[in-house]
Amino acid sequence: MLVGVGLGPGSPDLLTLRAIEVLKNSKKIYVPGKLAYELVKPYRDALILDFPMIRDRIELERIWGENARIVGEAARTGVVSFALIGDPNFFSTFTHLKRKVKELYPEIVIDTVPGVSSITAFASRAGVEVDSSFEVSDGSDTRSKIIMKVKKPREVVGSLKKDGYTEFMLFENLFMDDEAIYQNDLPDKAGYLSILYAKRGREP
Repeated sequence: MLVGVGLGPGSPDLLTLRAIEVLKNSKKIYVPGKLAYELVKPYRDALILDFPMIRDRIELERIWGENARIVGEAARTGVVSFALIGDPNFFSTFTHLKRKVKELYPEIVIDTVPGVSSITAFASRAGVEVDSSFEVSDGSDTRSKIIMKVKKPREVVGSLKKDGYTEFMLFENLFMDDEAIYQNDLPDKAGYLSILYAKRGREP
């Protein structure tokens, strides 16, 4: 099993209890750099893997493949963690590693532990309150949308389909005992603690 572990924005006291538990119980831990290594060090030793900031796609695919084989081979026989700054599912090195591991080792179960992301960390440090819709971008095309507090999921999905969105997931009461997850076939109504995730395909 492979677990992507979010370490938060860089402060040791912003690691979650779940992140620490997973680190302590992992057979091996891999990190993409020294900052992540230092955050993991109080709990376990880790191996730094090289993920260079280059634009050569062919070389990047080769490096991602090499690292995926290192991590994948270890994950075949126990729980292995890849720990990184921020959250493993938001603009993350783990995204590329996960994709390659899935290609090379489709039998390996992959999970993630959320971390405090730079998006929420920024709001805390800046002293701003985000209480209306906002946009986060890295300059690329917008291919997904997250909508909170979705009272009428099917009605919202109908509007999103007109804008080219084709994949939908609804989450209610995340990480609680009564958590519920729906994919594509969504209910008519949802509660206050609900999140709708919509994704559109790439342009041909």
